[in-house]
Amino acid sequence: MGFPAIRHGTQDDSMFAAYDSKLFIAGEWRTGTGERLPVENPATGEIIGHIAAASADEVDAAVSAARAAFRPWAKLAPKERSSALHRLGEVVAARADAMALIMTSEQGKPLNEARGEILKLAEACHFYAEEAERVHGEIVPGATTDHESMVIREPIGVVGAITPWNYPAELIGWKLCGALAAGCTIVIKPAELTPFTALAIAEACVEAKIPAGVVNVVTGKGSIVGQALVEHRDIDKIAFTGSSAVGLHIQRSTPVVRRMSLELGGNCPLVVAPSADLDAAVKGAARRAFRNMGQICIAVNRIYVARPHYEAFLAKLKTAVERLTIGNGLDKPDADLGAMASAEPLNKTREHLADALDKGARLVSGGSAPDGEAFSRGHFFRPTVLADCTHEMKVMTEETFGPLVGVAPFDTLDEAADLANDTPYGLASYVYARDVNEVRALSLRLDYGNVAVNNVDAGVMNAPYGGRKQSGVGYEHGREGMLEYMHFKHIRIRYDEAR
Repeated sequence: MGFPAIRHGTQDDSMFAAYDSKLFIAGEWRTGTGERLPVENPATGEIIGHIAAASADEVDAAVSAARAAFRPWAKLAPKERSSALHRLGEVVAARADAMALIMTSEQGKPLNEARGEILKLAEACHFYAEEAERVHGEIVPGATTDHESMVIREPIGVVGAITPWNYPAELIGWKLCGALAAGCTIVIKPAELTPFTALAIAEACVEAKIPAGVVNVVTGKGSIVGQALVEHRDIDKIAFTGSSAVGLHIQRSTPVVRRMSLELGGNCPLVVAPSADLDAAVKGAARRAFRNMGQICIAVNRIYVARPHYEAFLAKLKTAVERLTIGNGLDKPDADLGAMASAEPLNKTREHLADALDKGARLVSGGSAPDGEAFSRGHFFRPTVLADCTHEMKVMTEETFGPLVGVAPFDTLDEAADLANDTPYGLASYVYARDVNEVRALSLRLDYGNVAVNNVDAGVMNAPYGGRKQSGVGYEHGREGMLEYMHFKHIRIRYDEAR
């Protein structure tokens, strides 16, 4: 198909026409036979294209293609898989502008941020290309001199990847690159809100000469097409990113015992300790609470501030938040915030805001959609800060997944840790403190898979990223993100004494 020529900051209908109603199966583009579902630009309400809901036969064809491609791909020398992933990273980087335009048009984030996400996908390709050449085993000495245990790692097989709409390139990349590096093949079911980004990734795989069947993309609703992957008996592993409720449903509804990676919801706290650099904490809070309109599982949902700093922190955060710019991400590529992806997270944000205000929270900033004709048809909302929040409020106990953050004071570090841990989730947490004893006390007490201290980057590519409790099982990122797609095999050998 190929990408059409496009002008920076403009949308051309032809860039979606090539993917309209298409599925990518066994290295070929197929027009899907199922129901057509509209794809909306969330900043304008405009329908930019349609996808086809993959039928059971089409899902089966994609899984069969991945199964047929698995053994040849797994048998390749690691160097060859590495080279393929490096090629894919180069293609993705070269297409970053075009792919960013597609993402912004269907997801709503500003164009510059979308481009940054595409480059993160390219980074994942190159990172796992290197890891593909470092699949090591080990030799374990036996209890006697005539036995030896060899432990090797082998790819699991066919992966069903079900991915969300908030980071439609990066979250595919974590699964795609880790799986391919390990020697697995994959069937991707992207979110129905953001399918064209996934199909653009498939197009990049064609140019990078990834063998047919190694990567497949089927589209449709998660409750139907995603569930078909979960129930398919020839899928060896499910890799899912989404809500905890859906993750639990996947665990309960799988018909066979299989490996799973479930990266689920969060309700992430930020603790501003007595020794914190207040300006740094405010900067971090404004970024991590509202980036991507708060639609990220590691967003700061709730902030606990040492009481002596409480009102000063709120005043500084109000100033920082009100400096954030909002706009249609195509018209204002450098805006801080774009539209929310759909009406669903916007409505939940409004619900959590109303609940908190009814229960006594104080509105510090935001609380409504921005004014102006430019915002009238899209899913826009101003970044919103609430003070004097309690754990009787949904904003402090549920994941809002929108541009809303609650703030409360604390008096002791033990109180702060208890409040931060008062959640069924355990994905990421944040601490601002300059006193090393405060850093140690909080980082050890916080019951989260990721703790970021004096920064808000809880997940980086070269370190394992995963949650605890209801935030999921398994890891992405790092070497561990590839090993999640591998079996360990123990080969115990008895040798005769040489004579």
